[in-house]
Amino acid sequence: MKNIVLGVTGSIAAYKAADIANSLTKSGNSVHVIMTEAATKFITPLTFQTLTKNDVYTDMFKPYRSSEVEHISLAEKADLFLIAPASANFLAKAASGIADDMLTSTFLAYRDKPVLIAPAMNTNMYENPVTQRNIGILRQLGFEMIEPRSAMLACGVVGKGALADVDVIVNAALEAIAAN
Repeated sequence: MKNIVLGVTGSIAAYKAADIANSLTKSGNSVHVIMTEAATKFITPLTFQTLTKNDVYTDMFKPYRSSEVEHISLAEKADLFLIAPASANFLAKAASGIADDMLTSTFLAYRDKPVLIAPAMNTNMYENPVTQRNIGILRQLGFEMIEPRSAMLACGVVGKGALADVDVIVNAALEAIAAN
């Protein structure tokens, strides 16, 4: 059994992260979900807790287990860090080394193991040169991007920015942990 940290950010695609967590759990992995505050506006932590049978982390300062510094212990025990969906906000913070919440702090504490990032956002946001620069920085640092799809987006625009299909993300995650 492998330990996977699944970061869920504020995107309408956050509901698809439940299917990702469920599939990875059913594949025999222990999935530990970290949600940004914005993600909790789209889907509840209880959904992920029910599917993974693990605590869901939303608050940097909430005591989950008094004997551990959670963002450090999660990072140390993880075999894979997957962020799906990854918002433009997360990409900017990660590329800049900003650690102002549970997800970004855990992300910075995680080293020397695979990281998969699956962006999801409006086409204009995805294609914005700032977002593309941030993606480029993260790629240069060795993080693997799972490309978004072109589709009808929640805003009604057709274009690139839809979260990759759940099976594509799950297969990429399973391949990454099998390789390590």
